[in-house]
This record gives sequence, C-alpha cells and structure tokens, in this order.
Amino acid sequence: MGTQHEASIPRAVKRAATTAAEFWIPRACIAAVRALDRDVIGQAHRPRGAAGRVTAWEMAHRPSNRQRNRWVVSLLEVQPADRVLEIGFGPGVAIAELARAGAGHVYGIDHSAVMLRQASRRNAAAIRAGRVTLLNASAEQLPPALGPFDVILAVNSLGFWPAPGERLADLRRRLAPGGRIAVVSQPRCPEATETTSRRAAAGIESLLRGAGFTDPRTETLPLSPPAACVLAVSPGPPER
Repeated sequence: MGTQHEASIPRAVKRAATTAAEFWIPRACIAAVRALDRDVIGQAHRPRGAAGRVTAWEMAHRPSNRQRNRWVVSLLEVQPADRVLEIGFGPGVAIAELARAGAGHVYGIDHSAVMLRQASRRNAAAIRAGRVTLLNASAEQLPPALGPFDVILAVNSLGFWPAPGERLADLRRRLAPGGRIAVVSQPRCPEATETTSRRAAAGIESLLRGAGFTDPRTETLPLSPPAACVLAVSPGPPER
C-alpha cells in the first residue's frame, strides 16, 4: 500500500505542476506583452519585437499547446514519403513533432520573423539534415511553386487569414490527389466553452466543403476549452 502511494506521488506532482503552468504561463506572458506593447491581439496575430518573443515563448511552453500539437500530429499518421506543409508554424512545436513522427519533408510558412527565428532554432538539426524547410510568408502569399503536398496543417491560424475560403481553395490545389488537410481550432477567447469549440468546428467544416474538400470529420481533444480538429480530403488531381 505504501509503495503504491509513493509511486502515485510523482504523477500527482506532475499534474499539479502542469495545472499551475497552464494557469500562470499565459497570464504572466500576457502581462509582459501588455507592458511592452498594448496591442496584445496584434501580437498574437503577428508577433514582433520583444513582446513578440514573449508571445512565442508562451506559445511554445504552454502545456495545452504542446499537448494539442502532439495530438494533431498523431491524427495525421504521417508516412516517410509524405511532404507536409504547416501554415502558421509559430514557435515550431508542431514542425518538430512532424519531423519526429517520420514525415519525409516538412515545410512551414509563417509571416512573423520572430516566429521564423524561434522555429528555426527549435528545428535546427532537422533543417541541417534537409528534412525541414521554413519560410517567412503568409497564407495569402504562398510561393507559386510550393507543393504538391500530401498533408497540410493549420493550428489556430485560420481565423487570422483574409478570405479563408479562397485560401483553403488554393491549398486544395496544392494537395496531391487524396491529400489530407487538418484545420485546428482551440478558441482562446474569454469564457470559451465546449459549445464555442463545436461552433468553430462547424464553421471550419463549412469552409472546407465550400473550398472543394470532401469527407470532413471532426476530432476533439478534451482540453479547457476543447481543441477541435477538422480533417478533410482533396478529392482529385490539382487544378492547373
């Protein structure tokens, strides 16, 4: 009985530490960002300067963010021959997970120079090995020659895209026949609930169908609030 109790202590301590980190990391970082730049929402959209470095650190170290990225990558079941693109890679946590999962080549774009620097440091070994390529670009200004891909991923970035339906249609054309897309939303607005996440998923599914994707399905990770991942398929050969 005593041995069982002792074995449970590390798990309990780990849970407590994770809970504390999930509560305090975003609050401390938001306070720091606000002190450096009052445009907190703008920093979330495009981190820049000292405040942007704080924002990137928070995104990389918040426990729920790390759990969400591992979960999304596991849903994609990437294969050694897969070419994968992440739109809005942030500090590069999902890029690292994709490389570890065995994707053939992982590409990423982000319009923040701060995020590009942080993600490049986090994935330096994979970049040197020729398995990861990171570019400073936005969803609406993808290089024309980028693609085709087997998998495309976007985590909490679609809400910042101008004309998201048009962007998704462009991404569908960059997928190989049968290629998959995963669009993730974990609402971070005050008082977000399971209902908020469900509505976000329904909106994403509607946009994907409108952009020509098929077979959408939604998976949910029970965080607070839940993270919703909508997966869909490109039905045929890319349009020329």
